[in-house]
Amino acid sequence: MGVMHGLMGAAVGLSVDEAHYLLYALHPALSYFDHPPLVGWLQWPGVALDLPIVLLRLLPGALWLATAAGVYQLTESFQEKSGAGFWALVALALAPLLHVLGIGLLPDSLLMFFTVALMWQTRVLMQASALHRPWLWVVLGVMLGLAGLSKYTAVFPALAVGVCLLVAHGVRVLRNPWAWLAVLLALVMVLPVFLWNAQNGWISFVYQAQHGAGSRWNGLNVVQFALVQVFAFGPLLWWGLGGLREEDKQGNPRVAVMRVFFYVPWMVMALMAGGGSSLPHWTAPAWVALAPFAGVALARWAQTTESKLKAMTVKILLFAQALLSAALLGLMLTAGQPFLAAGFKDVPVGSNPFADLHGWEQASERAKALALQNDIKSLSVQNWTLASRLAWYARPMPVHVLEDRFDQFDLWAGDLPLGADTLLVDWSHMAYALPLGGHGFTHCKLLDTQNVLYLGQALAAFRFYACQGWSGNAQPRLTLEDRP
Repeated sequence: MGVMHGLMGAAVGLSVDEAHYLLYALHPALSYFDHPPLVGWLQWPGVALDLPIVLLRLLPGALWLATAAGVYQLTESFQEKSGAGFWALVALALAPLLHVLGIGLLPDSLLMFFTVALMWQTRVLMQASALHRPWLWVVLGVMLGLAGLSKYTAVFPALAVGVCLLVAHGVRVLRNPWAWLAVLLALVMVLPVFLWNAQNGWISFVYQAQHGAGSRWNGLNVVQFALVQVFAFGPLLWWGLGGLREEDKQGNPRVAVMRVFFYVPWMVMALMAGGGSSLPHWTAPAWVALAPFAGVALARWAQTTESKLKAMTVKILLFAQALLSAALLGLMLTAGQPFLAAGFKDVPVGSNPFADLHGWEQASERAKALALQNDIKSLSVQNWTLASRLAWYARPMPVHVLEDRFDQFDLWAGDLPLGADTLLVDWSHMAYALPLGGHGFTHCKLLDTQNVLYLGQALAAFRFYACQGWSGNAQPRLTLEDRP
């Protein structure tokens, strides 16, 4: 898997989020608008050395392999059922969306690893003999702190740790000073996040609260979310919900209760999906937490000889998930061709998410060159999702987001000053009307169009405009009717 992730990392360009977190490393800080800082801190040495993308992507690949190794060891520690660890790895390796997190470093890539580490440490601390061993609690505190520096949703595995320890030891764990030392240590480690927010009007917490609240709740959104989860992570991991059933009947909840590492985050994300504010990859750490239980359940089925139907079911699911994983990686390599929309003309937003992985480096280099030729000091886009690749590949030229929405780019580049000139970049897969007159600039002139040809086919087009006299009245308007 590591080799495959490395080859994919060399073949495709940066995603929106991946470039955004590389910019974290380019702008070191105690924290950032939308996420804690660890995803940027870990990439800072490689970015400071100006390593190529293919080498920077070795970090998420290594994290993915470490996560898989942790899942295997944890599964083997649950019980001595032959093959359980192997089947847990199979379920993990055939989960399509998890491979994306092994190619590009996202906060979820980090939280996947730390979730498994926390499960292992919790498993150790659930033993009665470990209750008064200080160094075990110190390790737990460090892991909780690192998880908290990875993503705000680390609060969910932290709650799961508490539930498991309460089940194992009862309320006496609350009287254990070493447990409180672990909590204190974790809080000290995440202090940079609180200090940065205190200096910036607590904007991260306000943003996360608003983002989590979403809009009007709709149960159909939850159903859609569950269906997407099946395709994104595959049906094999769902078997973890039935793992260790025999142990439950024997009255041994100490292992089975650890499924709370899955239930808490997944159910919260499902509820958030009802308000339209949950993305499929946000549940990745939860699915990784369920993988050991899936391994136990699949091993039990694989060893069942009396039912040909069960054996056939496993084979069908294995084939289906392998095909789905291969299809996802294949679409990434081919930019969705020939199945998804492509072309130089404007196409509906979201009609081909794989086109987004190609052409940005060349377009950014062209934008930077045009700006320098025309004595323009900045680049601009009309939506924040168009800014991260441009800002990375065209660095150090500042990139402004004209959309009236506060985000990390406002902290890095600020608003485009009133009356300023800029080079505006437009992309055919998210094409906007020119912001003229009451909507932005007094004048815009088309300087160049750069077509993206990939595998001999037309994939997308970038347009570059020299725009003067910014009015500050940002009202971006997509040019197609089917707007997101």
